[in-house]
Amino acid sequence: MLYIVATPIGNMGDITLRAIETLKACAFVIAENPHYSKRLLEHVGAWPKEVVQFAEFNEQQVVKDLTRRLKKEDGCLITDAGTPGISDPGFRLVRECVKENVQIVPIPGANAAIAALCASGLPTDKFMFLGFLQKTAAKTVSALQSASDAEATAIFYESPERILKTLSYISNAFPASQVVIARELTKMHEEFIRGTPLDIIHQLKQKPSIKGEMTVLISFK
Repeated sequence: MLYIVATPIGNMGDITLRAIETLKACAFVIAENPHYSKRLLEHVGAWPKEVVQFAEFNEQQVVKDLTRRLKKEDGCLITDAGTPGISDPGFRLVRECVKENVQIVPIPGANAAIAALCASGLPTDKFMFLGFLQKTAAKTVSALQSASDAEATAIFYESPERILKTLSYISNAFPASQVVIARELTKMHEEFIRGTPLDIIHQLKQKPSIKGEMTVLISFK
């Protein structure tokens, strides 16, 4: 059996009781970064426990072996932060388990996109999650246009190194859109920045430096 266990996106207090119980009970853990995941397992009292790496560089080599093992033992899939399978390689393991009739049980919990959306003040009745956008202006605008055409709030993840460039693409293509950046969610320096694309560019440029993981939301209405 495969348990898909959501983990905190920053604040360790956000892990659920069910997630802790499941991590303690499973035979082994499947993680992108075993060294990072060890800290979480220590925090919840589930260490020592075998941790098997499943990441983009080795997924093709290990996915079938893991699936065969999950037919015999219970394993927990976790990601570095948040819900496994959302913009990370974990979905490929889930897909293989579905193909091989391995039972899958989700253990819900933290997710940056949903946490940002519910506090954004933007429309929540229809939204489109875009993961990490492609780096070119044309591909960025094309992805966002699909959300605009669907009259949905667009949600995507962006790095601090690329945020100004991405906002410039958005400002050129959708100057009147309303943008919210949720930065460092659940952490000490959590911040929401709201305005038009150009407003936010000006706000970010006033900071001494731009740091922290970012979730970007855009309303085209």
